[in-house]
Amino acid sequence: MDGLQSALLPEVLDALSDPVIMVDGRKVVTFANSASLTAWPALTRGTPLSFTLRAPDLIEAIDDVLAAKVAASRGTMTERLPVERLFEFQAVGLTASANASPRTAPAAVLVFRDLTEARRLESMRVDFVANASHELRTPLASLLGFIETLQGPARNDPHAQSRFLDIMREQGRRMARLIDDLLSLSRVEMSEHRRPVDKVDFGVLIRQVVDTLRPVAEERRVAFHITIPDLPVDVNGDHDELMRVVENLVENGIKYGQSGQKVDVELTLHEPNSDHPCECHFRVRDYGPGIPSEHLPRLTERFYRVDASASRETGGTGLGLAIVKHIVNRHRGRLIIESELGSGSTFHVYLPLHGIK
Repeated sequence: MDGLQSALLPEVLDALSDPVIMVDGRKVVTFANSASLTAWPALTRGTPLSFTLRAPDLIEAIDDVLAAKVAASRGTMTERLPVERLFEFQAVGLTASANASPRTAPAAVLVFRDLTEARRLESMRVDFVANASHELRTPLASLLGFIETLQGPARNDPHAQSRFLDIMREQGRRMARLIDDLLSLSRVEMSEHRRPVDKVDFGVLIRQVVDTLRPVAEERRVAFHITIPDLPVDVNGDHDELMRVVENLVENGIKYGQSGQKVDVELTLHEPNSDHPCECHFRVRDYGPGIPSEHLPRLTERFYRVDASASRETGGTGLGLAIVKHIVNRHRGRLIIESELGSGSTFHVYLPLHGIK
């Protein structure tokens, strides 16, 4: 390597997104690139690596390459504090020159790769598959059980046949809703990185959804209190996705807040002198029993339910708020949930106005 390349090497290593550390024969840090200093702020050149990284497998791998037992050694290390993180590392022994074959390596280079996010995503995938399988298995088992009953003991019982067929139809609808929500969530996640650019009059859309859901509200004896500006409220959006957001939030207000017999649906524009003057604010408030505070941070997780049995009885799949969250994220908006036991719940959606980048 010529002098120019040697001089540029630190800058090249600093440009890497993965942590790179060099230690001498005593395992003292001689170089640490920017990514490693970000990962471990306490890392200091001129001090033993073990002062910062106390992973036995890592230290053993460094000892092996420094003693020239192996040319390179791979492994993983887990950190518990301040948060749990998983790293894959490779330790490689460095010799004085390309042709030298010393009994010991005078230095070693360590390259790390943060696997924390990959492990988290894999855990989410496994949990998602397990939850989806569980949600489908229950109604499917019910259907199979009723079919066997209709083919056997209830073969000649018209009353039982009629009752069982009604239940089977409801279970079939439940599976269909779940599959529809799974497909919707998958589609939104696949396009979440692409922000919609079409102009949508959010006020008109909200009125359309409320008019569609009014019969459902009347059946449950819930009244709407609607506050929407007469002027157009144009946002950057996908019409069908925004309709899904409004449907999910208003339906939730009807289902879970029906004891309050009223649901507020409100759309406002922020004042020019506010912190976010280029946003509109969509709000749905119910006057039901409310949600305990410990559940609020997890409400947008897939399949998370405060009361699983009540959710299933009202036709919920446990995916509605997850879909809302991802759609709002795709529109570069914000979703905020507020609730207090005995005082109902309020769902806030903030969306940028049309033309705002």
